[in-house]
Amino acid sequence: MTFPGSSILRETVTMVLAGGQGERLSPLTTYRSKPSVPFGGKYRIIDFTLSNCLNSGLRRIYVLVQYKSDSLNQHLFEAWSIFNPELGEYIYSVPPQRKFNNDWYLGTANAIYQNVNLFSQDKKVNWVLLLSGDHIYKMDYLKMLQYHVDMNADLSMACIEIPKEEANRFGIVGVDDKYSITSFIEKPSTPPEIPDKPGYSFVNMGIYVFNSSTLREVFKEMNSQKLKAHDFGSDVIPYMVKSNRKVMAYKFFDENKKTKPYWKDIGTIESYFEASMDLISVTPEFNFYDQNWPMRTYQYQFPPAKTVSHEGERVGRTLNSLICDGSIVSGGLVERSLLGPNVRVNSFSYVTDSIIMNNCNIGRHARIRRTIIDKNVNVPEGYEIGFDLESDRKKFTVTESGIVVIAKNQVLPT
Repeated sequence: MTFPGSSILRETVTMVLAGGQGERLSPLTTYRSKPSVPFGGKYRIIDFTLSNCLNSGLRRIYVLVQYKSDSLNQHLFEAWSIFNPELGEYIYSVPPQRKFNNDWYLGTANAIYQNVNLFSQDKKVNWVLLLSGDHIYKMDYLKMLQYHVDMNADLSMACIEIPKEEANRFGIVGVDDKYSITSFIEKPSTPPEIPDKPGYSFVNMGIYVFNSSTLREVFKEMNSQKLKAHDFGSDVIPYMVKSNRKVMAYKFFDENKKTKPYWKDIGTIESYFEASMDLISVTPEFNFYDQNWPMRTYQYQFPPAKTVSHEGERVGRTLNSLICDGSIVSGGLVERSLLGPNVRVNSFSYVTDSIIMNNCNIGRHARIRRTIIDKNVNVPEGYEIGFDLESDRKKFTVTESGIVVIAKNQVLPT
């Protein structure tokens, strides 16, 4: 039976797993979950997944939250309340409700199991699209849904090609020559190769399309057999492969329009810093400026950014940087940095290779290098960060590579 794209969209429910604790991103996750961490100046990490949904035509979305969800819930309300329930569109934040055995979400699959009612009570839901809320990439999910329907699959998994020598860091999907999945192995020492691309392996991207009826059946079977079904990667997918369900690999098609596919799981401070700094390069790997694939977020009602002062050495300058609305560089120098909304950089100060988030104030004559400063921080006059790492370690988080991280609302010790 052939389903046009419009029918597939109408009969699909999207569930975004956004409860990630993000411990390795601490202290950026001290007050928020990983999907709500700011990225790219004015965005949140979850904006990239939700923008993909919007650009793909998906407008029935549940966001499953858990850890430190206040910031994320507020952002969803402010930035994403754009759907009309009267037309069958919605985006709802769904907290854990301890429906079974009084448990919180015990993993990706358990989070869906605890909310299976959200798609089992609606007879018009034929497909369930499961996404992660903490990855950076561009993808048209309708293309994957169409592939899933055309293949008559029970489950389709999005997979990205990576060189075999790098594959032992990921969950690797083994496939036959028709891309039917034969195995799923976490961090294998000898990764299986893609049959039609020797030297490369398929990495699981954590993007799944299920037939809704099949997903309910699998949960019921595993529950009756008293099998653990906490996680898709370690529990549910291996069970489906062994029980001869039709599980297919979908080769990731990148909408980023670059030579190399872009998909980032920025799970550490180092990877977060590297991905952020790439955005200010001459030709960044991630393309923010494609008007055919807009990225949505909350737009603060701030005036345009500006630089002021041009008196001798007191010159407001920004070089090779991203500067968000409401920010003022007043007689200071900012180079190779990202300034979030409403940041003030005062006279004779110097900011280089750094990320300064919303509502921060950089005092006169301050010097900042290779530093991430979270929201609402005041850097006193003459303060230095990133030039004496031994001193910085006594006051702040400093990574092995020498990136200094200052937490949200932190009062800087003198």
